[in-house]
Amino acid sequence: MEYSQLSVKERAALFALLGEARPMSNLELEERVGFRLVGPPRQRLNNMRLVETDEASRPFVHELTDSGFRWCADQFTAQRHTDAGSIESGLYAVLALFGRYLQATGVSLADAVKVTQQPAPAPQEPVESGPADVEARIMSAYHELAPEPAYFVKLAGLRSRLADLPRADVDAALNRMYRAQRVNLIPQSSPRALSDVDREAVLRIGGQDKHLMSEVLR
Repeated sequence: MEYSQLSVKERAALFALLGEARPMSNLELEERVGFRLVGPPRQRLNNMRLVETDEASRPFVHELTDSGFRWCADQFTAQRHTDAGSIESGLYAVLALFGRYLQATGVSLADAVKVTQQPAPAPQEPVESGPADVEARIMSAYHELAPEPAYFVKLAGLRSRLADLPRADVDAALNRMYRAQRVNLIPQSSPRALSDVDREAVLRIGGQDKHLMSEVLR
């Protein structure tokens, strides 16, 4: 859908609904973005099937549709538009930053939204993780990322799922698993394809930087 088809107010309403990741009443929208979604803007977003509105509620309650979510997701990789104002241009620069992060870690926008909807875990005492526990966590994270057996996933994505573990423990476990031929670790074939996140996640073994991991099938 063309950017120019939507007004600034309509785009702001879509981003607000994405940010909250839940249905919002007009009162809540007014608190978040300074206006209520009513009249022609509301009708246009409804007609374009980007937003569903519960007109039986007072005030109206709005929810992002799947098409609306896809429109928002597309903006994370969209170029800055020439008719965007200074504030909106800054917003698109931030969206591009998060878009690059999601791409580098292999996390989808839908997954990121799901994480924000989960209740915060209750504080727990730190639990010591033994070598076997760390290796099990690595393989569990790998299987969450890999769409098929023996698929190479980015270490950046793997590390994002193991952020609660000390990096030194993860690196040591990966070294053991590599030397035991339980996993494959290889460099990225094209250095230009590496993002800053990929470079930060690198594991150096035998004088070579490793960026990708796969399981070894027996």
